[in-house]
Amino acid sequence: MKRIYLDNAAATPLDPRVLDVMMPYLTTAYGNPSSLHYFGQQARAAVQTARSQVAHCLGVKGEDLVFTSGGTEADNLAILGFLRANFPDGGHLITTAVEHHAVLRTFQALEQKGYDVTYVPVEADGRVTAEAVAQALRDDTVLISVMYANNETGMVQPVDAIGTLARQKGIAFHVDAVQGFGYVPIRPLEQGIDMLTVCSHKIYGPKGVGALYIRHGLQVAAEAYGGPQEHRLRAGTENVAAIAGFGKAAELLEAERNDRVLAARRLTDAVYERLIKGDARFHLNGRRNHVLPNIIDFSVDGVDSAILLIALDLQGLAVSAGSACEAGAVEASSHVLQAMGIEEKWLRSSIRLSVGKENTLDEIKRAVAIIGDAVRKSRGESL
Repeated sequence: MKRIYLDNAAATPLDPRVLDVMMPYLTTAYGNPSSLHYFGQQARAAVQTARSQVAHCLGVKGEDLVFTSGGTEADNLAILGFLRANFPDGGHLITTAVEHHAVLRTFQALEQKGYDVTYVPVEADGRVTAEAVAQALRDDTVLISVMYANNETGMVQPVDAIGTLARQKGIAFHVDAVQGFGYVPIRPLEQGIDMLTVCSHKIYGPKGVGALYIRHGLQVAAEAYGGPQEHRLRAGTENVAAIAGFGKAAELLEAERNDRVLAARRLTDAVYERLIKGDARFHLNGRRNHVLPNIIDFSVDGVDSAILLIALDLQGLAVSAGSACEAGAVEASSHVLQAMGIEEKWLRSSIRLSVGKENTLDEIKRAVAIIGDAVRKSRGESL
């Protein structure tokens, strides 16, 4: 069986060119970046090169980047670290109802510590409006956190408008750009973004490494205590091989983004046209504009997501029911779809297809056929 992988929003395959860059630091260049001898400085140079590569991809200075173990740690460092350094005794915080759980559950925990949080609702297409964020502002608002693009539906938020609002009001603005990084040009300095989260395994780099951009001069306090690594904000010996791979992946992304966007849009458009458009059994979650080119999320009438995922996997097709970070919880309705006001009959039957640069139109055609057959079988229709 030739398998088809359409879950690139969960994790992309490692680009061979990235692996080539990583290999020396997994084998012969094994020094600790904090050591002063040749081996240590060799590793330190790799970290600094990667820092420059990721920073250049974002249009920021390397000194304003902190490497982390991934997007979740970066989100936590941004939100908790900013508040610990600036507003340890409380304040009003704003986020949206459709955030990744790395952000959503952090704010829920902060509520237990006395902070007041407003979860701004989204429109039916899954996008928040800058006007809704403006209406949520209070005199004691100290932080706004809005994701760049949703990890389930791919819907892109009006980050520029919210950034302008935050800058005008002097409120810190954090953006989780983990899902959008691979397909949307991001320039924090121009967009009014004070803190920005990105990670490696969504852009054909290794898992276990991410980065947090922190605007120069903004005070953020460390969560963990130890050595002086990463500007004293992230103690512990750096994962040199993963960081080097992240840097190379960012360099390749910058060079290839336009081609990747066009190719991905062609494939998801094919899914929409061949499978969803005009078929009452399917419901598109979101829209086909203001959406990442690589993601298409839909629900199937009368079919349970978990059952359909198993059936598709048995036919060699890998897709998901939403966020991979909620694996094992597919029986629960998506908080994102609930926030969008999706009808009950669609809530438990969502499927997310996310294409990557390795996918082909022939694979999409085969995937559509597999899904169509599986849906008909699940609904008791004749094949």
